[in-house]
Amino acid sequence: MSRSVVYARRAAATVALAVLAVGCQDAPREEAGAPTGASSASPTAPASATASPSPVATTAANTVDVCRQVDRVILTGSQKIATDSTASVRRDLTGEQVTDQLRRNLADLADDVRAQARRAADPRIRTLIEDTADRIDAGSRASRPAAWMSSTFTGIPAQLTRECHA
Repeated sequence: MSRSVVYARRAAATVALAVLAVGCQDAPREEAGAPTGASSASPTAPASATASPSPVATTAANTVDVCRQVDRVILTGSQKIATDSTASVRRDLTGEQVTDQLRRNLADLADDVRAQARRAADPRIRTLIEDTADRIDAGSRASRPAAWMSSTFTGIPAQLTRECHA
Protein backbone atom coordinates (compact mmCIF):
# COMPACT_ATOMS: atom_id res chain seq x y z
CA MET A 1 0.00 0.00 0.00
CA SER A 2 1.49 3.33 -0.98
CA ARG A 3 2.37 5.99 1.53
CA SER A 4 -0.12 8.47 0.05
CA VAL A 5 -2.99 6.01 0.44
CA VAL A 6 -2.12 5.41 4.08
CA TYR A 7 -1.84 9.17 4.65
CA ALA A 8 -5.18 9.84 2.95
CA ARG A 9 -6.93 7.21 5.04
CA ARG A 10 -5.45 8.49 8.27
CA ALA A 11 -6.45 12.05 7.39
CA ALA A 12 -10.01 10.98 6.59
CA ALA A 13 -10.28 9.09 9.87
CA THR A 14 -8.90 12.07 11.81
CA VAL A 15 -11.34 14.44 10.16
CA ALA A 16 -14.29 12.15 10.73
CA LEU A 17 -13.46 11.80 14.42
CA ALA A 18 -12.97 15.54 14.83
CA VAL A 19 -16.25 16.36 13.15
CA LEU A 20 -18.11 13.72 15.11
CA ALA A 21 -16.65 15.08 18.35
CA VAL A 22 -17.72 18.62 17.51
CA GLY A 23 -21.16 17.42 16.43
CA CYS A 24 -21.61 15.68 19.77
CA GLN A 25 -20.82 18.91 21.60
CA ASP A 26 -23.94 20.63 20.32
CA ALA A 27 -24.73 22.28 23.64
CA PRO A 28 -28.26 23.40 24.35
CA ARG A 29 -28.78 26.92 23.12
CA GLU A 30 -31.55 29.38 23.55
CA GLU A 31 -33.57 28.28 20.59
CA ALA A 32 -36.66 30.33 21.08
CA GLY A 33 -35.35 32.27 18.14
CA ALA A 34 -36.20 35.67 19.58
CA PRO A 35 -33.81 37.97 21.36
CA THR A 36 -34.67 39.37 24.77
CA GLY A 37 -37.52 41.82 24.57
CA ALA A 38 -39.19 40.23 21.55
CA SER A 39 -41.72 38.23 23.51
CA SER A 40 -45.17 37.43 22.24
CA ALA A 41 -47.98 39.86 22.83
CA SER A 42 -49.56 40.05 26.27
CA PRO A 43 -52.98 38.52 26.87
CA THR A 44 -54.52 42.01 26.93
CA ALA A 45 -53.13 42.96 23.51
CA PRO A 46 -55.58 43.14 20.61
CA ALA A 47 -55.71 40.02 18.43
CA SER A 48 -54.47 41.92 15.37
CA ALA A 49 -51.17 42.72 17.13
CA THR A 50 -50.25 39.02 17.32
CA ALA A 51 -50.99 38.10 13.74
CA SER A 52 -47.39 37.77 12.49
CA PRO A 53 -44.01 37.09 14.11
CA SER A 54 -41.42 39.84 14.10
CA PRO A 55 -38.79 39.83 11.32
CA VAL A 56 -36.08 39.54 13.98
CA ALA A 57 -37.66 36.40 15.44
CA THR A 58 -38.10 34.91 11.97
CA THR A 59 -34.46 35.61 11.04
CA ALA A 60 -33.21 34.17 14.34
CA ALA A 61 -35.25 31.00 13.86
CA ASN A 62 -33.97 30.71 10.29
CA THR A 63 -30.38 31.09 11.54
CA VAL A 64 -30.82 28.31 14.08
CA ASP A 65 -32.27 26.02 11.40
CA VAL A 66 -29.64 26.85 8.76
CA CYS A 67 -26.74 26.42 11.19
CA ARG A 68 -28.10 23.05 12.30
CA GLN A 69 -28.49 21.94 8.71
CA VAL A 70 -24.92 23.00 7.88
CA ASP A 71 -23.73 20.95 10.88
CA ARG A 72 -25.66 17.94 9.56
CA VAL A 73 -24.34 18.41 6.02
CA ILE A 74 -20.75 18.55 7.25
CA LEU A 75 -21.24 15.57 9.53
CA THR A 76 -22.83 13.54 6.72
CA GLY A 77 -20.09 14.58 4.29
CA SER A 78 -17.39 13.64 6.79
CA GLN A 79 -18.99 10.26 7.35
CA LYS A 80 -19.06 9.69 3.58
CA ILE A 81 -15.37 10.58 3.34
CA ALA A 82 -14.55 8.13 6.13
CA THR A 83 -16.76 5.40 4.62
CA ASP A 84 -15.24 5.86 1.15
CA SER A 85 -11.76 5.82 2.65
CA THR A 86 -12.48 2.54 4.40
CA ALA A 87 -14.01 1.10 1.21
CA SER A 88 -10.88 2.06 -0.72
CA VAL A 89 -8.98 -0.56 1.27
CA ARG A 90 -11.31 -3.32 0.06
CA ARG A 91 -11.15 -2.05 -3.50
CA ASP A 92 -7.36 -1.67 -3.31
CA LEU A 93 -7.39 1.81 -4.85
CA THR A 94 -4.21 3.60 -5.81
CA GLY A 95 -3.16 6.79 -4.06
CA GLU A 96 -4.28 8.80 -7.08
CA GLN A 97 -7.71 7.15 -7.05
CA VAL A 98 -8.12 7.84 -3.33
CA THR A 99 -7.13 11.46 -3.90
CA ASP A 100 -9.60 11.84 -6.78
CA GLN A 101 -12.37 10.32 -4.67
CA LEU A 102 -11.56 12.69 -1.81
CA ARG A 103 -11.62 15.66 -4.18
CA ARG A 104 -15.07 14.66 -5.47
CA ASN A 105 -16.38 14.18 -1.93
CA LEU A 106 -15.09 17.61 -0.89
CA ALA A 107 -16.54 19.30 -3.99
CA ASP A 108 -19.93 17.67 -3.31
CA LEU A 109 -19.74 18.75 0.33
CA ALA A 110 -18.97 22.33 -0.71
CA ASP A 111 -22.01 22.31 -3.01
CA ASP A 112 -24.23 21.01 -0.19
CA VAL A 113 -22.93 23.67 2.22
CA ARG A 114 -23.46 26.37 -0.40
CA ALA A 115 -27.08 25.24 -0.81
CA GLN A 116 -27.62 25.88 2.90
CA ALA A 117 -26.07 29.35 2.57
CA ARG A 118 -28.74 30.26 0.04
CA ARG A 119 -31.39 29.52 2.68
CA ALA A 120 -29.92 31.92 5.26
CA ALA A 121 -31.97 35.05 5.93
CA ASP A 122 -29.19 36.77 7.91
CA PRO A 123 -26.57 38.20 5.52
CA ARG A 124 -23.78 37.62 8.08
CA ILE A 125 -24.67 33.94 8.37
CA ARG A 126 -25.03 33.61 4.59
CA THR A 127 -21.53 35.05 4.14
CA LEU A 128 -20.07 32.80 6.86
CA ILE A 129 -21.52 29.68 5.24
CA GLU A 130 -20.54 30.76 1.71
CA ASP A 131 -16.98 31.34 2.96
CA THR A 132 -17.05 27.88 4.52
CA ALA A 133 -18.14 26.35 1.20
CA ASP A 134 -15.35 28.26 -0.57
CA ARG A 135 -12.80 26.90 1.92
CA ILE A 136 -14.03 23.34 1.34
CA ASP A 137 -13.86 23.93 -2.43
CA ALA A 138 -10.24 25.03 -1.97
CA GLY A 139 -9.59 21.69 -0.27
CA SER A 140 -11.06 19.85 -3.24
CA ARG A 141 -8.55 21.64 -5.47
CA ALA A 142 -5.56 21.24 -3.14
CA SER A 143 -2.60 19.30 -4.47
CA ARG A 144 -2.82 17.13 -1.35
CA PRO A 145 -6.45 17.18 -0.18
CA ALA A 146 -5.76 14.68 2.62
CA ALA A 147 -3.15 17.03 4.08
CA TRP A 148 -5.57 19.95 3.66
CA MET A 149 -8.19 18.00 5.61
CA SER A 150 -5.82 17.41 8.51
CA SER A 151 -4.63 20.99 8.61
CA THR A 152 -7.71 23.02 7.66
CA PHE A 153 -10.93 21.01 7.51
CA THR A 154 -10.75 19.90 11.12
CA GLY A 155 -11.11 23.54 12.24
CA ILE A 156 -14.23 24.26 10.19
CA PRO A 157 -16.82 22.63 12.51
CA ALA A 158 -15.41 24.44 15.55
CA GLN A 159 -15.48 27.76 13.69
CA LEU A 160 -19.09 27.20 12.67
CA THR A 161 -20.02 26.34 16.24
CA ARG A 162 -18.45 29.62 17.43
CA GLU A 163 -19.71 31.90 14.68
CA CYS A 164 -22.88 30.40 13.26
CA HIS A 165 -24.51 29.44 16.54
CA ALA A 166 -23.44 32.58 18.40
